[in-house]
Amino acid sequence: MKDFAEKHKKLISFILFSLYVGCILLSAQETPRKYVAYKATETIKIDGLAEESSWKNAPWSDLFIDIEGVKKPIYDTQVKMLWDETHIYFFARMKEPHVWGDITEHDAVIFHNNDFEVFLDPEGDVHGYYELEWNVLNTVWDQYLTAPYRAGNETLNGWEALGMQSAVAIQGTLNDPSDIDQGWTLEIAIPFQDLRTGYYQDNVPKGKFWRVGFSRVNWDHDIKDGKYSRKKNPKTGKHLPEYNWVWSPQYVINMHEPERWGYVYFSENEVGTTTDKFEIPKDDYVKWYLYELYRDLIQQKGKFKWKIADGQKFTEPKIIQGKKVIAELENHKTGFTIWTKSPFTKKILAVGSDGKFRVLSK
Repeated sequence: MKDFAEKHKKLISFILFSLYVGCILLSAQETPRKYVAYKATETIKIDGLAEESSWKNAPWSDLFIDIEGVKKPIYDTQVKMLWDETHIYFFARMKEPHVWGDITEHDAVIFHNNDFEVFLDPEGDVHGYYELEWNVLNTVWDQYLTAPYRAGNETLNGWEALGMQSAVAIQGTLNDPSDIDQGWTLEIAIPFQDLRTGYYQDNVPKGKFWRVGFSRVNWDHDIKDGKYSRKKNPKTGKHLPEYNWVWSPQYVINMHEPERWGYVYFSENEVGTTTDKFEIPKDDYVKWYLYELYRDLIQQKGKFKWKIADGQKFTEPKIIQGKKVIAELENHKTGFTIWTKSPFTKKILAVGSDGKFRVLSK
């Protein structure tokens, strides 16, 4: 064994180094995906077809991936985005050989059919975000969540996107198991005023970015008497688990961790006239780290080591974008706060025990 080790010292060193690097990569949050949404150049007709030149010039997103970022989805999914002074627009294309759906009640649990979902956090504070779902029948479930479930939130199912329009186009035949379909497309227009937090708020995000998540839920199906249904395990009688395909991976089977969603930058340039580059602010890399600490703390995984000093708890320094970051944990009567001073902007970045992200004065 000793001779083998001596003979293959370089190979063993390389393997150990590769494993070490792999562990580092797995332990840190991956950079979320980005998309630049350009301004539409004409009136967008919401018909599910996206035939306007603005849509033709808009770039496709990356192909969706499994929610845990590991497996390749069975069917392809992509999305496009546009905006103008009054609306944000989405166009989703879903490949699907069996287009079916049967939920027709507004605000029902739409993901019990195959569906497409949009999550919006305009303020990027991981609190107060929107979840909207559609099935192929264009049945909608729109809701507002005060916080992620982990924070003991309230889900306001009575919230309605009153000015929203949506339309579905089917490439094939609906609820017909006798043929093979190509898929379905979904076109959406949401007024910015439906997403305001105050009556006089100007929330048109020109030159700004939102945190956005997209999810597609798909089910294995059965066909009985010419009708589709979700497939069940014959031994347990329970439905087989759904597939979750997303634009920007969550790395957990949970869409309700908004700090992991993608970044959509609203370019002030018209679509088709230029190609903008958008860089994620460096403070957001620090923010992801604070949420690593936050999730570890509330889940009590013990991944991060906390040391007591001067009545407070500190983490070991972490190098982020070439700068040293030291996070502090303060306990107080109403909970705790994890915070640090950004080495990039000198602002205080903080996550409270309620899970909300705050930027404090310098």
